Amino acid sequence: MDKFVVKGPAKLKGSVRCCGSKNAALPIIAGALLIERGESVIRNVPPLRDIYTIIKMLEYVGAKVTYDARRKVMTVDASHITESTAPYELMRQMRASFLVLGPLLSRLGEARISLPGGCSLGARPVDYHIKAFGQLGAKVQMKAGYVVAKGKPLEGGTIYFDRPSHTGTENLLFGAVFAKGSTRIVNAACDPEIVDVANFLNAAGAKIHGAGTPYIVVEPARRLSAVDYRVSGDRLVAATYLYGAAMTRGDVEVTGIDTGSLTVVTEKLAEMGCKLSGTKSKIRLKGPRKLKATNLVTFPYPGFPTDLQACGMAAATISSGTSGIRETVFTDRFSHAMELRRLGADIVTTGGEAVVHGVESLTGAEVMAPDIRAGAGIVLACLAAQGTSEVLRVYHIDRGYDRLEEKLASLGADIARVAS
Repeated sequence: MDKFVVKGPAKLKGSVRCCGSKNAALPIIAGALLIERGESVIRNVPPLRDIYTIIKMLEYVGAKVTYDARRKVMTVDASHITESTAPYELMRQMRASFLVLGPLLSRLGEARISLPGGCSLGARPVDYHIKAFGQLGAKVQMKAGYVVAKGKPLEGGTIYFDRPSHTGTENLLFGAVFAKGSTRIVNAACDPEIVDVANFLNAAGAKIHGAGTPYIVVEPARRLSAVDYRVSGDRLVAATYLYGAAMTRGDVEVTGIDTGSLTVVTEKLAEMGCKLSGTKSKIRLKGPRKLKATNLVTFPYPGFPTDLQACGMAAATISSGTSGIRETVFTDRFSHAMELRRLGADIVTTGGEAVVHGVESLTGAEVMAPDIRAGAGIVLACLAAQGTSEVLRVYHIDRGYDRLEEKLASLGADIARVAS
């Protein structure tokens, strides 16, 4: 098992290009199962562990997939899918695998999907998916750890989410594409990745309106055609580099990203004393000598992303003053607090809230990555810490970041991957 060895403190400087968005690429790849004829080309696909997992899933159900990791180009030919089951062996590796439910149900009229795995972030129910497909006319049952759904064609209708669901919205888009009538999704997730998925489907011939707003309408399409599509840049990875610059008094430019998707994040970094500039596709951050304390409340887009909460907490540990953090998206997402304390942070957590008293400096220690985003935040804290740190379980980080240690090293960090 690999680990990162980090020697701090670092001062990040330079330019780094952002990889394609994992959270857009995964549903887009799953959505390619809806295309009955021809070979689709998907570009800017990041070479991550989760990408290889979804490839295995598509191949299991009968799709032909090629992937050039160097060029970041994938092809998918789903002309002859025949298997309607997504097994536990693959599903347990990541939650996004559940996104094959909609395409398989739409194409084959049935789907048998194991309940998903992935990062442990508290309760992440698939009830929204099950209820929504039932409202579209599918018969959905739970059997021995599997969701079993049958129904073809699905019926259009109005689906209301009690709370915006990222994967729930995407899965419903897949299920509604070939439905008999129009489908209206009320209180849909508004994330940029939802827009990316809708743009991909529309390019293939779908009729989706309103993506990026809480109200999406899907008009029925008869068939989708093969498409050549480029995945957008990863706003979460871009923000991670920005937080790294902020915490190390650095000066970093991130390119290949729609900066409009980072508005609330850049506002919070500005509150902490950072200077930001840029254009629509690149952003530059200069960190202050000492960060200022700030308060964060995670909330579905366009609110502050829960996936960046760990980076926000890491920055707060070395700020001047006391910061408050409230997690409203997941019930158990403060696992990184204990690891940050090992580095000398002063953090008190109660339920979904954390109080962070900034300290003068952190000190290197042995820590571990509990999940993808927590791991990234912990790495940033190690960059800012005095002395040597070892970050264990970096396989979690590899699920969401393409060669994070190499990208940080290119910016001046003393970080290396070591077999442990």
